[in-house]
Amino acid sequence: MTDTSWLPDLGGFDGPKYLALSHSLREAVRMGELPEGARLPPVRDLAWRLGMTPGTVARAYQIATQEGLLEASVGRGTFVASSRPRFGPSQPLMAEYRPVGRPAAEPATGPVDLRTSQLPEVGQGVAIQAVLAQLATGACTDYLGYPGLRRDGPVRAAFVDWLSDRVLGPITAEDIVLTQGGQNGINLALQCCLKGARPQVLCEELAYPGFRHAARLNRAEIVSVEIDDAGMSAKALDAACRRSGARIVCVTTDAQNPTTVRMPPERRAAIADVARRHDLQIIEDDCYSVHATADPALRAIAAERTWHVTSISKSLVAGLRFGAIVCPTGLGEAGRLAMQHSCFGLARPVTDIVHALLASGEAARLRDRVQEVFARRLEMTLNILGAFDLSWQKGLAFVWLRLPQGWRASTFAREAEAQGVLVRSADEFALIESHTPNAVRIALNGALSEAEFNRAIGTMARLLRNPPGDLPV
Repeated sequence: MTDTSWLPDLGGFDGPKYLALSHSLREAVRMGELPEGARLPPVRDLAWRLGMTPGTVARAYQIATQEGLLEASVGRGTFVASSRPRFGPSQPLMAEYRPVGRPAAEPATGPVDLRTSQLPEVGQGVAIQAVLAQLATGACTDYLGYPGLRRDGPVRAAFVDWLSDRVLGPITAEDIVLTQGGQNGINLALQCCLKGARPQVLCEELAYPGFRHAARLNRAEIVSVEIDDAGMSAKALDAACRRSGARIVCVTTDAQNPTTVRMPPERRAAIADVARRHDLQIIEDDCYSVHATADPALRAIAAERTWHVTSISKSLVAGLRFGAIVCPTGLGEAGRLAMQHSCFGLARPVTDIVHALLASGEAARLRDRVQEVFARRLEMTLNILGAFDLSWQKGLAFVWLRLPQGWRASTFAREAEAQGVLVRSADEFALIESHTPNAVRIALNGALSEAEFNRAIGTMARLLRNPPGDLPV
């Protein structure tokens, strides 16, 4: 065992510091700069020398430990475990097999993550394990063939039933394209709609970052559109169409991410009217939507041009990577063909698992239990932070906090991280040249215990009541 005074150079890395540090760890091990058995500097020591918070260093160490690159020993420190990270179990698979789901709870060693709306474990693992057991007893010879355009028909029909509590207009299994989650759905819809060497995509000025990533993959330029207390402004959308000549708009109607705004029916009608006047295709992001809504989706108002993207990642289980597009009327076959050209369709085991969960009613029961956990998390948040300027929506897995005088969003996020809590600053959602409010998004992380979550929200309440005496200039 050797000690090391390793000090990485992070100057060449963009993005969050914890990702830059975890990347540097991998490179140092790969190049032999950190040999196997080397003991890394203590978290606080390295944080001091790098000029960052201990929480940032702890998070990078945690990522590398989860990858198998490092190993931590209580009272002894953190060591380089292997120059070849192990992703998954080190023993034979069947010997190490555990029921699908979360491992036994362990004490949190890093910062509390309120950046990501992780799902609670409410029985998904047991339900998936039961389906896998059933599949294992049957004949799997049809797994030898490709998924094909027609073989997923029963799953699409079951998903239409899953969507029956939303007002989407008349839809059938023929309107559905199954996707590898919501992000894949957005990317696929853009591929179906974008034309030209340098197309443009209209998007809310504060928006889910995945829109930007998908646009970049498709060589498209993002053009921001102003939002207000009712969501995307129809007047601003009309003006942006006249300026840019864009032919597609990405919009969130039921649960705007990050502001939690629910677009009222009259604004939805106005957006649809602008889309018709300028012949826009609409990508409607419904991945965070709260089910059982009475408001018509844009897919119901403008069925001829709306690609309604949804998934089960935020409501049921994220690891299966299952989602869908409700295509514009008559374009389902074109969407499925695009999916086939992209990846030949979803893996058969995935569609078999999801079909079994949907058809048995187990998916709906699990979704309701998930909602119960998030409802409790929301109640706790409102009890502690209710005196502050908070926007929320019942059933939604995050809240939007406008900061009081004395705080800037970036400063608050840094101070919260220093206190062991991670949140998302508004600038992470802002498009270039967009107005960025002084706010943060707080995820109601269902993977945390209630005690951990309660402590994290309490930490933020104390920070909010005690803004810094002076701000950096």
